Amino acid sequence: MTQLSDIEIAQKANLQPIQEIAQKAGIPTEDLELYGKYKAKVNLSALKSNFPDKKLILVTAISPTSAGEGKTTVSVGLGDALRMRNKNSAIALREPSLGPVFGVKGGAAGGGYAQVLPMDDLNLHFTGDFHAIGAANNLLAAMLDNHIHHGNSLNIDPRRIVWKRCVDMNDRQLRKIVDGLGNRVDGVPRQDGFDITVASEIMAVFCLANSVTDLKERLGKMIVAYNYQGKPVLASDLKAEGAMAVLLKDALKPNLVQTIEGTPAYIHGGPFANIAHGCNSILATKMALSHHDYTVTEAGFGSDLGAEKFLDIKCRNNDLIPNAVVLVATVRALKKHGGLKNEQLNQENISALQQGMPNLLRHISVLSDVFNTNVVVAVNRFPTDTEAELDLIKQACQEVGINACICEVWARGGQGGLELADQVIKLSETQSNLSFAYSLRQGIKEKISELAKNVYKADGVDFTKIAKEKISNAEQSGYGNLPICMAKTQYSFSDNPELIAAPDNFKITVRDIRVSAGAGFIVALTGTIMTMPGLPKIPVAENIDIDAQGIITGLM
Repeated sequence: MTQLSDIEIAQKANLQPIQEIAQKAGIPTEDLELYGKYKAKVNLSALKSNFPDKKLILVTAISPTSAGEGKTTVSVGLGDALRMRNKNSAIALREPSLGPVFGVKGGAAGGGYAQVLPMDDLNLHFTGDFHAIGAANNLLAAMLDNHIHHGNSLNIDPRRIVWKRCVDMNDRQLRKIVDGLGNRVDGVPRQDGFDITVASEIMAVFCLANSVTDLKERLGKMIVAYNYQGKPVLASDLKAEGAMAVLLKDALKPNLVQTIEGTPAYIHGGPFANIAHGCNSILATKMALSHHDYTVTEAGFGSDLGAEKFLDIKCRNNDLIPNAVVLVATVRALKKHGGLKNEQLNQENISALQQGMPNLLRHISVLSDVFNTNVVVAVNRFPTDTEAELDLIKQACQEVGINACICEVWARGGQGGLELADQVIKLSETQSNLSFAYSLRQGIKEKISELAKNVYKADGVDFTKIAKEKISNAEQSGYGNLPICMAKTQYSFSDNPELIAAPDNFKITVRDIRVSAGAGFIVALTGTIMTMPGLPKIPVAENIDIDAQGIITGLM
C-alpha cells in the first residue's frame, strides 16, 4: 500500500466549518472575521484579562538535524491527545514563512495525521499577516529615505542607517545592495540590504505586543538610524508609527483554524528562533489561554534557542509560567549527533545513538536545572526505529529522573500521543518554579556571558571591537536593562554548526549587536548567522505544482 504524503492526507481530511470550531472554544460568531469557510480571525475583544488554573505547555526539541525532529507534529498530536483525555485543549503555533516553504525546510503545519488544516493555505499566504508586516516594514524604509531626500532635518547619517527593507523569501541576492541610483529625483544613493520578513523587528514587535496601543508604542520606539552625533533616530521621529499600526490592525488579530481531528489551533506570527525570538504571538497564546484549559505552544529549534527565548523574553515580559515542557527527540536525530550520515540512519546503531545521547541529556539539563521546569521527553517514532534504540533513550532519561514517552502521532494522530498526554496532565498538576538564565539587572556583556555559560555550557564569550563599542553605546542610550536575543546557529550549542552533540571547551564570539528597542531586546549576532537566508541547490519549490483542478502537489 502506497504511503500518502502530508498534503494528500490533508486533502482527504474532512474540515469542520470554522464557526463550529469557534463554538467549541466558546468564541461567539460575532467575534469572528471569516476568511472563507475554514479560517477566521478572532477579534481582540474575545481576550480575557487573566487565566486562573489554565495550563500552558511548551514544546521544544533537541538540537535540530537534517534527519528531522517533528516538533510541530508532536505539538499538534499532543493537542489532539489531550482532547481524547477529555481536556479542553488548543494549540498555539507560528505561521510558516514562504522562504523555508519553498527552500529546504518545507512548511510548518505538522505532518501525517497530526496536521493543522487547511495545510496548503497555512503554508502559503494564509490570511496575509506576513504581507502586512512586510508592507509596514517597507513603509518605514520608504519614509526614512524620503526624509533624507527632502533635506534630512533629523541629521541622519546615511552610513549609520540600520533599518532594512524585507521580503518573505530566501533571496541571497538582496543581502547587500546599492539603491537610490539614477537622477537626483530618484533618491540618495547608499548601501542597503534586505532581511527576510520573519527577521524584521516589526515581526518581533507584532508577536510581543499585547494590544493595538502597545503595538503602536513599540513601533515608535524602533531605532531606524543614528544621527551625525551618534544618537538613535526612532520611527516616531519620522512620525511613522501610526501608519504602520494601521497596516497591521487586522493582522494583529489571531488566526483560528483546526487540526485534522478538530482541535482549535491559533496560528499567528512567525519569527525565526535562530535570528529572532522564535515564538508565536503573545495575543494568540493569551487567546488560547482565555478559552481553553490546556494550551500547547511551540518555540523554534532547540531549548538553547526558542525555549530559552520563550522563557527569558516572552514569559518574563508577560508573567507566564509553563506547567510542563515537552522535549522532542528522535532516534534518527540522535544518531546523526553521534556522527552518522543520513543514508546510515535507517539501520540500528546503538553505538552512534549512545554517542549522540549527550545532546538530549544537555537539553534536559538546560530545562530542568537552569530554568527549573517540569520536563517530559517525547520520542517521535519513525518506522525504522528499533525497540533496542527506543529502550536506550528511555533508560538514559530515567537515569536522570525524566520520563520518556514513545510518540506515534504522525501515523496515528491523537491516539498515538495518549501516553504523552497522560504525562503532561500529571506534570501540569504543579506549576514549574521558573527561573531565568540571567538577571535583567546585569550589563549587556554580563547577560550574554551568563546565558552562554548557563545554557550553552560555553567557557566564555569573546566580543569583537565593534560589538564592544555598540554595547557601550546601547548602555549609554538607556538600553542596558533589556533581555538578550541571541542570533546563533540552531545546529549546535556553540556558534559553530559543526560542533554537534554536546560540545565542551568552546567560546562564543559575538561579532555585532542590534538594539531592537521596539521589541524590547538586544540581538547579539554570533558566528555566520544571517538575517536573509538563501535557497539550497535544489529548493523544494522545484517540486511544487498545481493541476487544472487546483490540486496542489509537492507542498510539504
